[in-house]
Amino acid sequence: MSSAAPRSGTQTSIAAGGYTADIASVGATLRALRHDGRDLVTTFDADEVRPVFRGAVLAPWPNRVVDGRYTFDGVEQELALTEPKRSHALHGLVAWTDFAVLEHDADRVVLATTVQPQEGYPARVEVRVEYRLDADGLHTTITGTNTGDDRAPWGTGPHPYLVAGAGTVDDWTLTLPAAEVLEVTEDRLIPTELVPVHDEFDLRQPTAIGSRFIDHAFTGFDRDADGTAAITVTAADGRGVRVAFGTDCGWAQVHTADHVVPEYHRSGLAVEPMTCAPNAFNADAFAGDVDAGLVVLEPGAAHAATWTISAV
Repeated sequence: MSSAAPRSGTQTSIAAGGYTADIASVGATLRALRHDGRDLVTTFDADEVRPVFRGAVLAPWPNRVVDGRYTFDGVEQELALTEPKRSHALHGLVAWTDFAVLEHDADRVVLATTVQPQEGYPARVEVRVEYRLDADGLHTTITGTNTGDDRAPWGTGPHPYLVAGAGTVDDWTLTLPAAEVLEVTEDRLIPTELVPVHDEFDLRQPTAIGSRFIDHAFTGFDRDADGTAAITVTAADGRGVRVAFGTDCGWAQVHTADHVVPEYHRSGLAVEPMTCAPNAFNADAFAGDVDAGLVVLEPGAAHAATWTISAV
């Protein structure tokens, strides 16, 4: 490696409670997470270009804006198409931004960047990411603060690929306590209609994933008294990973990581808590009455969302 920064940016590491995490500044990416030496997410090398959004921060929207077009406050906007094969604007504007490291302690790191006004998104929003470890796991909080003069549409989420244990996604068991799934078109994954979970998408009880394909958003979660929902994936030995999130995340995207590259294919299960639905910037395009969860940041306002990844 040369004396320049690694391809994935400035590296920081934190540790606590038997957990270790490595954070890369490009995309404020969770590059590795381990508990007692066991990988909980798919990893990549520091001097590697991050593959398939592994661990990236998604903001000011997660998932897709269909055709890159939306209307906000009566103005039509057009975003760059960053998923050209499906002609969508994918996963926001900061996944390839080099975040600044603001604070770094033994068990905590804070990174930040600012989305500057640009074509398709003429607002200015600071994105601040805190990673913190304790005995309960890795707690991530993403805060969007509108530092400009115009209202801003906002949504966020992470993109970890969970690793339950030995084998691949096909060998693991998933518990996803969601009552509704957002159906999508087969070719372009355009959201169409929110329906009760059915057939292969009814995963409210522990279910072997097997060969089923999932790349869908879920909502209507069974939550505890504190409003927390949890998605869990386990291996044959009963160990695994859990992602828990509060009511600030009303949606979660789950993807079995089907990929043409053999190394990536079904090597981890993407579980992405989201503050809003896919294509939430165009929520009026959904069939029926759907609360897409889009946040509107007034000038000076902030919105935060938190989730926790822990070992099972």
